[in-house]
Amino acid sequence: MSRKVLILCGGWEGHEPKLLTGRFKKFLEAENFEVSVSETLAVLEDKGRLMELDLFIPIWTMAKEELPKLYFEPLLEAIGSGVGLAGCHGGMCDAFRNNVAWQFLTGANWVAHPGCDGVPYRINIISKSNPLTEGIKDFDVCSEQYYLHVDPANEVLATTRFPTIKWYHSANGEVDVPQVWTRKWGYGRVFYNALGHHNDVFDIPEAWELMKRGILWAAESKGIATAKGFTADDFKSEKRMY
Repeated sequence: MSRKVLILCGGWEGHEPKLLTGRFKKFLEAENFEVSVSETLAVLEDKGRLMELDLFIPIWTMAKEELPKLYFEPLLEAIGSGVGLAGCHGGMCDAFRNNVAWQFLTGANWVAHPGCDGVPYRINIISKSNPLTEGIKDFDVCSEQYYLHVDPANEVLATTRFPTIKWYHSANGEVDVPQVWTRKWGYGRVFYNALGHHNDVFDIPEAWELMKRGILWAAESKGIATAKGFTADDFKSEKRMY
């Protein structure tokens, strides 16, 4: 039985969600995944469908729509049960700016991109022995350099150094901001790559290799949880969380 992936495609067109969706879909189908694409948030209301997934990929930047509990809480439970979550750039960590629980789930929230597009900067691999980064060297890009406020629980795989562009934040001196990481949400694996302002950034071999490895890694958690009989019930609480 093929593993199932749902890609949520939409939001700001400047981030080329359809091109990214096409790239990810082609890759996943070549890896024998069954891929479906939704261009509406209403798909998240179907908890039964979400629980059947192996992987969820959001490509949904700066949504005008809010993410109500009706849609969000089924997704929290599905990922907590083992469904993987993988995404990039604004399509994941700038999807729903007003939803703090979404930021908790993904491991960060976007706050700035000094200089906007066309900034030359370096991605520094800091976890060289991790299977997701093994053999990948530091590399340069020219794109949006994402300044993110990041969860300290993340396992950071790559960073970039600020400031590249002078602005008020420059007064704080140099700082390395995480760009690629993994984390857990219940039994679900979560992978994020801050690259992806435009689809063609993944023409850079190192950038695309990181993304591919992260997607496949995240997709493994559902099978592991299922084989061990784990469920999201192990993490549920009646206490208010957000």
